[in-house]
Amino acid sequence: MKTSDEAYMRRALELAALGEAHASPNPMVGAVIVAPDGRIISEGWHRRCGEPHAEVNAVASVADPDELRTATMYVTLEPCSHWGRTPPCAQLIIDRQIPRVVVAATDPFPAVSGRGIAMLRDAGVEVRTGVLADESRRLNARFITAHTEKRPFVVLKWAQSADGFMDRRRESPDREAARLSSPLTRLLMHRLRSRCDAILAGSGTVLTDNPVLDARLWPGGNGPLPVVLDRRGRVPSDARIRLRNPLILTGDTSPRAVLHTLYAEHGITSLLVEGGPAVLRSFIDSGAWDVARVEVAPERFGAEGAAMAPAIPAAPARVDNIDGRSICYYSQNALVDVKNL
Repeated sequence: MKTSDEAYMRRALELAALGEAHASPNPMVGAVIVAPDGRIISEGWHRRCGEPHAEVNAVASVADPDELRTATMYVTLEPCSHWGRTPPCAQLIIDRQIPRVVVAATDPFPAVSGRGIAMLRDAGVEVRTGVLADESRRLNARFITAHTEKRPFVVLKWAQSADGFMDRRRESPDREAARLSSPLTRLLMHRLRSRCDAILAGSGTVLTDNPVLDARLWPGGNGPLPVVLDRRGRVPSDARIRLRNPLILTGDTSPRAVLHTLYAEHGITSLLVEGGPAVLRSFIDSGAWDVARVEVAPERFGAEGAAMAPAIPAAPARVDNIDGRSICYYSQNALVDVKNL
């Protein structure tokens, strides 16, 4: 049965990944329901936060509900046991009399963690755990990191010239920032934005570049919350970012304090840091980051160079060459699969 369990769980993981764009801040979860003769009788995944979970979608898609009484459900993360935006999935499984459930990984979220599995077993459901658990954890590295570290999963992102500058010296405040990304790498950067709950920049970046900090180039993705560090109250009322109702943080804007506020008070589980060199260095120095994406353009700025890029004291885990640019990925999170960054 082990080989079959792994095969069906692998399919459930494929389904879970389909929720990448909209499941957050919930985890990506997939479910497969299998009859005793090996037929897959239903599949489901969590499509969007606030909508039915994977188990609910899978159960709802079964043509003959009587088949549930002899079926096995494969689910990539422990079924929830509490009332949130939706009813508990563990109770649904019990009510529909599904006799066997195979779970990849337990849920680190405190309101669930182990309770869903215990609830099923107490009701007489046979439960097997740990099937492709590592794969499930890697898929939900952001969610798991957030709830075990009690802070958002942090992605650092910047672009720099080949000689290490993030911009050219500007002769006037109206001069645009240097374009270091190509149209394609900008598109991929917006995809990255769409996969995060929030985007953070410092007030200096807002004053210098007047950014919007959205994911407009990646249709169908999330609209991440813009977060601005503005300890001195410098962000003007007519800044473009004001149109997106940003979260403006004042007071203690150290990385650890900011991450605590975002997680504990705003439920942010993933954060893209796009600040200037000072903000990026503060996160690097604090050690409060998980992944970094550094785009190195072929241009050299020489004497015109300004804003020296920060440095990460490690070799990149992966390098992609796109449009003459090197996209370097760094990771210090063991859950992250660098092949799928």
